[in-house]
Amino acid sequence: MNDLIEASATDLAAAIRARSTSSLEVVEAFLARIRAVNPALNAIVTLDEEGARRQARGADAALSRGELWGPLHGVPITLKDGHATAGLRTTAGHVTLAHHVPAFDGIVAARMKRAGAILLGKTNVSSMLMDIQADNAVFGRTSNPYNLERTSGGSSGGAAAALAARMTPLDVGSDFAGSIRIPAHFCGVFGLKPTEGRVPLTGHIPEPSAAARTPSMWAAGPLARSIDDLTLAVQILCGPDMTSPDVAPVPVPEVPKLGLSGLRLAFAQTFPNVPVAKSIREAVVALAKRLAERGALVEERLPHISWEEQAKVRVKMCKALDPAGASMPAGDYLAALDRRAAIVSAWERFFDHVDALICPVAMVTAFEHCPTDSPLSVDGEQTPYWRIIGHCAPFNLTGHPVLVVPIGQDEHGLPIGVQLVSKRWGEGRLLAIARLISGVLGPMKKPERV
Repeated sequence: MNDLIEASATDLAAAIRARSTSSLEVVEAFLARIRAVNPALNAIVTLDEEGARRQARGADAALSRGELWGPLHGVPITLKDGHATAGLRTTAGHVTLAHHVPAFDGIVAARMKRAGAILLGKTNVSSMLMDIQADNAVFGRTSNPYNLERTSGGSSGGAAAALAARMTPLDVGSDFAGSIRIPAHFCGVFGLKPTEGRVPLTGHIPEPSAAARTPSMWAAGPLARSIDDLTLAVQILCGPDMTSPDVAPVPVPEVPKLGLSGLRLAFAQTFPNVPVAKSIREAVVALAKRLAERGALVEERLPHISWEEQAKVRVKMCKALDPAGASMPAGDYLAALDRRAAIVSAWERFFDHVDALICPVAMVTAFEHCPTDSPLSVDGEQTPYWRIIGHCAPFNLTGHPVLVVPIGQDEHGLPIGVQLVSKRWGEGRLLAIARLISGVLGPMKKPERV
């Protein structure tokens, strides 16, 4: 049983196809793990035990007939409680949706199921996915597997905690200002925010309005414990559908085989006017040094842009996306779009000369549970709560793909991750670079509390 819950989704799928284990055995292993550790973590908030068992039996029977449902045939997964799931409660952590049971699957759930995945349940979020802690009035808060007194992050905090605690091999989150990346950093797992417009958001709560879908700054993407699983999930999730004409029909590129020698990497210890803990700075610098020693061309640099203007444009775009923002004058909105386009272009020119940027995910590691808007301590300095999105939010504005790689732990044993950022539509190369970095660092140390 322990071997099964440690395995990646990719390896589990291969084992089920080879008949060296059954889907039902795998599902039972994860259900047993959930019973053992979820009460302490509160990461999985809606569990469909009987439905998962029924689907697993069906998967095993299908395989015995020579039928293969897809690349995740018989593999159990979880989904963030913001993705609509037919017949299974979907609340987005909001009291008005506490008993909401959708009649249909959103695109994310539908595509994962068509790939053969079996849905175990839904993972906890912040209310309407709008906080950096997974805590809400419907289900309460999710704790971090590395330290139960600390947050797992938000809004995809339940997903990251469930992965780190081996309650699921794969989850799909969503990200408006770090909601995939901050939990991945806090919980020591991988997370990918794809390029804006890669994955349809049909069935996502909240769903971008038709009038403001492009740019929406929302992106749905996977969280996992391996690069192979991120790769597989991206290939399943990406691509247009009839309900999302704004999703571009851009093929998901193959993951190339790269070597570190000659790879062009930029790194930043932080961004202008964004504080960051010393332990995170040191981890970023240490990683850059290790990669340079192995042949990568590493330089500390950022694009020449106005970071202040970038932040102002993002605020304007957020106002435009808010239903209350309908009163924004059209001229102001069009001007903001123009400025956004210039900022995107500046980043794209930067990535003409750099294969990827390595930078922090957040200014701190997982902090203690606290009320929203409480000041956060950065090496003893009290810092406004929402400054924690300062490393993530720029890439929601620009729509660039970002992959979080766990690179170590701080002095308290809490995970540290870094963002890898690359050119828009460059997920294939980004996954290849993440694989190289992960290979240099080795596996992440598991949480000892659960």
